[in-house]
Amino acid sequence: MLLFGKRLKELRLAKGLTQQELGEQINVTKVSICCYEKGTRTPTVDTLIDLSNVFNVDYSYFLGGDSFVKSPNKKHALSMANEEIELILELRKNEELYKKVMEDPKRFVSLIEKKIR
Repeated sequence: MLLFGKRLKELRLAKGLTQQELGEQINVTKVSICCYEKGTRTPTVDTLIDLSNVFNVDYSYFLGGDSFVKSPNKKHALSMANEEIELILELRKNEELYKKVMEDPKRFVSLIEKKIR
């Protein structure tokens, strides 16, 4: 639920709700909303459905789904968050870096992991 907290907070603020007000609407505490937004607590399925109803979004939006992407050969398809698509588009702007990533994606991810630790 990588994007859940970020998206929850964005939707809550866009609707002009405090954490307390949102919590009251879905019968959880302000602390629970705070923890969801920080990523230290995961909501139950029922809570996720309640949040989807409050914000009128599909629950998959909270889980990172935005765009359905098909490969050119139509053998593969998946849902990608807009943020994931944006990352790829930005990466493509740097042709040399993009080429290195595409040559060995697993190695590239491993290098990033080592760098951020």
